[in-house]
Amino acid sequence: MRSTSPVAPTPASASAAGAGAGAPTPCTLVVCRGCCCGDARKNPGTDHAGQLDRLRSAAAEHGFRVRTSDCLGPCDQANVVVVQPSPAGRRAGGRPVWVGFATDDDSTEEVVAWAVAGGPGVAPPPVTLELQFVGPRPPRA
Repeated sequence: MRSTSPVAPTPASASAAGAGAGAPTPCTLVVCRGCCCGDARKNPGTDHAGQLDRLRSAAAEHGFRVRTSDCLGPCDQANVVVVQPSPAGRRAGGRPVWVGFATDDDSTEEVVAWAVAGGPGVAPPPVTLELQFVGPRPPRA
């Protein structure tokens, strides 16, 4: 995944990212903004810029991270957001979780709530968000 626009650390995210002694590193959201995700032609009626603004404002407020990426695939399940575990979440067995069809305010708020709670390996996802879990794009041969 190649990041195309990382969020500049704010005081809250800088301390959560380990700038302060003993501060835990938060989970990270990777928001696809490639060929289909974030494209009004693919999902008309979705406020793609508003979704990214909401994720970034929640990250600034609660200390998790948000990055955008070129196409992550699977394009037929746009918009895709990958919730990556924090180091503590990974030690507890958490792995990246791919959320597809994240095109409405409810799914955006559920992603935010999960990230605020700690993400994979730290907190269980909202039950309704689990219905949107998808697999990553198969590797290219």
